[in-house]
Amino acid sequence: MSNAVANGLAGAGGGIIAQIVTYPLQTVNTRQQVKRVAKKGQASSAQPSDHRPGSTLVQIFQVLKNEGWGGLYSGLRPSLLGTAASMGIYYYFYQVFKNKAEAIAIARRNEGRGNGTVGMLSWLVVAAIAGSLNVLLTNPIWILVTRMQTHTQAERKIMEAKREALLKEASEGNFMGSTLQDKLAELSSIKHRPYGTLHAACEIYNEAGITGFWKGIIPTLIMVCNPSIQFMIYETSLKRLRAKRATNKQGRSNVTALEVFLLGALAKLGATISTYPLLVVKSRLQAKQEIGGNVLLRYSGTLDAIMKMARYEGLSSFYKGMSTKIVQSVLAASILFMVKEEFVKAYVAFADKYQKILPNLVK
Repeated sequence: MSNAVANGLAGAGGGIIAQIVTYPLQTVNTRQQVKRVAKKGQASSAQPSDHRPGSTLVQIFQVLKNEGWGGLYSGLRPSLLGTAASMGIYYYFYQVFKNKAEAIAIARRNEGRGNGTVGMLSWLVVAAIAGSLNVLLTNPIWILVTRMQTHTQAERKIMEAKREALLKEASEGNFMGSTLQDKLAELSSIKHRPYGTLHAACEIYNEAGITGFWKGIIPTLIMVCNPSIQFMIYETSLKRLRAKRATNKQGRSNVTALEVFLLGALAKLGATISTYPLLVVKSRLQAKQEIGGNVLLRYSGTLDAIMKMARYEGLSSFYKGMSTKIVQSVLAASILFMVKEEFVKAYVAFADKYQKILPNLVK
């Protein structure tokens, strides 16, 4: 097995474990991102009676109370598929292009140019290429995950809008009070169908056809800089740590699982803070657009979403739920890097042992 395949499988395994552990935080964070809150003086243009959310912990308990554990883990199945595919594809291509970059650096050194190490710009290019291929291949899965995570929230907003429309109609004297009560009771009695992966896929296809599965692809492609920044920080920090250890003659160049965990956390923190606004825009585009029934809250594309968010909700809307995302993404990245490195170490140890005993088996 090549080291690219080994890294791809290790990345997929680490990604699945990290996703399961941090998924409730991801669900709450996605709901925070798509929640609309108007600026002062813009109430008429945004959702009515919208309140600012409480803390992340409070929201987790609210979801548990109203929807149970199924609410926190809504969309987990396609998310695990997406994580396995995404991490596998990303780490496979990352290792392939990393090997090429290292080979080029060594060739340049043999020609008397450079010191044989891969520079920071090269790490960025390698991560960007791997990230772009990953995004193009797995974006449909993440569209489904976003829809499933925000479905309950979207349906609740639609019901609120219908209820307010009935109340407004009654205030204008269009029908009698008893009829109003009947209509409100009828509205409250509506039971929503179970919202599974197939239902979400059909809904997306009916709204925008096959291209609907690539909604938000522009900010998602731009967000390739997130893992690029993440891996630049990670690889640079890892190289410095190993160089320092070699200089101090500590007798070992390998880093511990805890050190990888901390380096992964540092790398993801820097990447998340710098690219978070794009993540919010992507979530808005991928969520159900009928939230609140207000045309001003529907987005035709990336630029339209940015303009409307800035105009009606203010710049703070681009940073909604960032504290939750920092906790979730840093924890997930730390677990991912730690587990992935341990898987790779286990594979190397197994491969070395297998190569030693293989000649004896042949005899």
